[in-house]
Amino acid sequence: MIPVSEYVDKKVVVFGLGRSGIAAARALNAGGAEVYAWDDRAEGRENAEAEGISVSDIYELDWENVAALVLSPGIPLTHPEPHQVVKLANAANCPVVGDMELFTRAFKGLRLENPVIAVTGTNGKSTTTALIGHLLEACGRPVAVGGNIGKPVLDLDMMSEDGVYVLEVSSYQIDLTETFRAEVSVLLNITPDHLDRHGTMENYVRIKRRLLERQRPLETAVVGVDDPECARIFAALDARGVQSVTPFSSKRHVTHGTYIDADNLYDFTGSTERLVADLSKNPAFVGTHNKQNAAAAVAALAALGVRGEGVAQGLATFPGLAHRQEQIAVIESVRFVNDSKATNPVSAARALSCYDTVYWIAGGRAKEGGFDAIDPYLERVKKAYLIGAAQSQLATALEGRTVVECTETLEAALAAAIRDAINDDSRDPVILLSPACASFDQFRDFEARGNAFRELVTLYAESRGNSAAAVGGHAG
Repeated sequence: MIPVSEYVDKKVVVFGLGRSGIAAARALNAGGAEVYAWDDRAEGRENAEAEGISVSDIYELDWENVAALVLSPGIPLTHPEPHQVVKLANAANCPVVGDMELFTRAFKGLRLENPVIAVTGTNGKSTTTALIGHLLEACGRPVAVGGNIGKPVLDLDMMSEDGVYVLEVSSYQIDLTETFRAEVSVLLNITPDHLDRHGTMENYVRIKRRLLERQRPLETAVVGVDDPECARIFAALDARGVQSVTPFSSKRHVTHGTYIDADNLYDFTGSTERLVADLSKNPAFVGTHNKQNAAAAVAALAALGVRGEGVAQGLATFPGLAHRQEQIAVIESVRFVNDSKATNPVSAARALSCYDTVYWIAGGRAKEGGFDAIDPYLERVKKAYLIGAAQSQLATALEGRTVVECTETLEAALAAAIRDAINDDSRDPVILLSPACASFDQFRDFEARGNAFRELVTLYAESRGNSAAAVGGHAG
């Protein structure tokens, strides 16, 4: 745990008692704050009390004496409108911050000089964050990985001075910061997402930029240049000349950065260009997007001066993450791939681009922006099986483009996909769960959706006996 002593003997409200909220309350208590913790959900309050956190009804509190509201990232700050608790704080001119801001304030006045690598972007944040941590460990550096992935940032341990914090940072978390910055900030990509929470694409981009624009001299922004928004941000930061700016690309050669040529990853951040690794040797890097993640990770390590054989060894041994093109099984030559983390069309398009013959399970709660991103890859889809609230919307978007079956549930979709794929004579048919939608209509989160898919595939594999070949590890 990282104690936060910024608010000794001051009243602080912690609202939203999921994992990050409980961690924040615990860190503030350890730092001497007078914590008032609350969640509108009875389940959240019960979980907090089970963790030893006292809960208080903050709606009856005198907000004029509250030093800060620590808000869970999942609670609306501005759009579609501020939550009632945010309105109470705003009316009392009470600062509203999040756990990433508390992390920065926890180190105020301390002489610890742990570098922080912060990773953001629309897609690939978790994989890239985990990969950076894995590579640092392979190079012998102490590392703590967390934030929007795994442990909440305030549940991480205080580290020795040579340790590195590697943090996944969402747009929701950046929006709740005032001073948080990182020695190395990684911006992977930007495509339309979370517009219901940020109002407009312009606001979404502005929030992502904030993480990079706070950097100081001797710090480094690592920026992907494969999409137009990020290319513009790279050019603007480079022209501003405040921090170092390192480009990376999965599509073209870049100078003073990292890039992919075929399956080879090259590092040109130093004075000479060098081959780091052939990524085709590890299935975790299937697809252009995963190669982009690898290029970003190598550039982030180079910014800390970490290069050499350890990086290549780490790339060879990285297992990938669950729910990101995770290969579950091969049954009678049909591959089953869990890509439940693909909660928007751009992410699903990246998965579709990796396979030639796809029986595609998609649907859930649609996000704004439509499904145009998947259009270039529909020729790979033999049939789409649509589930959840967006199935009618998806069916309309796919009409005349591929064969569609509306199946309502994940279980029915998988059964139908198996029925069709098992009789396909094509080479390497794939049943792919890559929903292009959020999960919240039928599942608690994308992990619950992916776990349900894995369990259904496992049951099917067991029913087939020796004809099913389970596969360990991840493909993305």
